[in-house]
Amino acid sequence: MLNIDEIQEGIVIDHIKAGTAVGLMDLLGIKSNRTASVALIQNARSAKSPTGRKDIIKVEGDASWLNLDVLAYLDPNITVTTIHEGKAVKKEKPHPPRRLVNIVRCRNPRCISTIEEECDQIFELGAGGKYRCIYCEQELQVK
Repeated sequence: MLNIDEIQEGIVIDHIKAGTAVGLMDLLGIKSNRTASVALIQNARSAKSPTGRKDIIKVEGDASWLNLDVLAYLDPNITVTTIHEGKAVKKEKPHPPRRLVNIVRCRNPRCISTIEEECDQIFELGAGGKYRCIYCEQELQVK
């Protein structure tokens, strides 16, 4: 069995759908942050996962720069555990964010956010758990 050392300070993002952690790291900006110590575990065995496999991301050190709000949109089964002095002090499942900024793109070809390069892609969570583009009201389904 593979052994990864425990971290003393930081976060553990667990129960990630197998094979999706690399893309998640890119969206969270982990790959571009050169000061964070990161461990990526792919295809780890998991009794709780429907596929029997999961990915795990461990970020050691200050992780306050991470925008974890998007996790619930990307994968509702993800858990985030905060580690302090080598102990898990808080474990939570993120809630879907009220607003997604530059995470997904509007599919409406006439939307201003599609036409203008510097326009942010912004979606707000509405009734029924659906996101809508704030410019053209194009609807997205929560994943």
